Amino acid sequence: MPINLQPHQFRQLGSLEFLAKQAVEGFITGLHRSPYHGFSVEFAEHRLYNPGESMRHVDWKLYARSDRFYVKTYEEETNLRCQVVIDTSGSMYYPADVSPETGMNKIKFATHAAATLIELFKRQRDAVGLSLFDSTLHAHHKARSTQAHQHLMYAELEKVLVGVGKGGGETAAVEAIHTIAEATPKRSLIVLFSDMLDRAQDLDAMFAALAHLRHAKHEVVVFHVLDEQTEQRFDFPDRPTTFIDLESGEEVRANPAEVRENYVSKMAELRRELDVRCGSAGIDWVDVDIAKGVNPVLTAYLLKRKKMR
Repeated sequence: MPINLQPHQFRQLGSLEFLAKQAVEGFITGLHRSPYHGFSVEFAEHRLYNPGESMRHVDWKLYARSDRFYVKTYEEETNLRCQVVIDTSGSMYYPADVSPETGMNKIKFATHAAATLIELFKRQRDAVGLSLFDSTLHAHHKARSTQAHQHLMYAELEKVLVGVGKGGGETAAVEAIHTIAEATPKRSLIVLFSDMLDRAQDLDAMFAALAHLRHAKHEVVVFHVLDEQTEQRFDFPDRPTTFIDLESGEEVRANPAEVRENYVSKMAELRRELDVRCGSAGIDWVDVDIAKGVNPVLTAYLLKRKKMR
């Protein structure tokens, strides 16, 4: 059921935190088991018993077979650590002419989804961090679970939203992901929101960076955010149109009817390759049409994730 917050509480929380609380209340009902927890106590291996230590974890069945004392060792018991990573480059501010109140573009989707996940993790008593990048990694807050840290992340996300429509520079996802892999030493869930439209992107280099995260034993989820109508189907009116690159400012004038078939083919090929490569690397790939809205996309993903556990 929806939460009942008064106007003064809305002002104290900030708009993003308020929306996140509403969203979580809307879809957490019925999720009786956390869809994220995956780092509980798990058996790791046997080792020889050292005289003098506690007999608590001795494997007596193995002793009966081998007549030697072996102790069970376990993985670290900890709550989940999640690092939310958002591409804030210029292309993420597309469409640039949406209404700030009612419209949706890629950066608004990413920040609202991130805020919702932060609220969800807070309720699970998990630690969350936030990383923001465009041409550089310009913010990296390591995972913590304190109230002050959560408010800091909401404040960072609010700053990103203030820049809606202004663009945020070119994309350097490869360098940023390598840096995040080095700066996140403990096994974590890495959730990346990006349109994967790095102008200089080499897919081999991109997946080498994502593989760096996997090599460090992080679980990786990529939310590939696009506006399906225009960025996948190239559904623009068939008349001469000026297209402006939000990262470089470069302008191209073209008639959509003349380039649509080639564009749609190349975009579909790129998406297929990204999907296949993520699958082979053990990366969870989530294809997002921002027009569907944050809640339906996250609800579908969380329910799917729960079924996989």
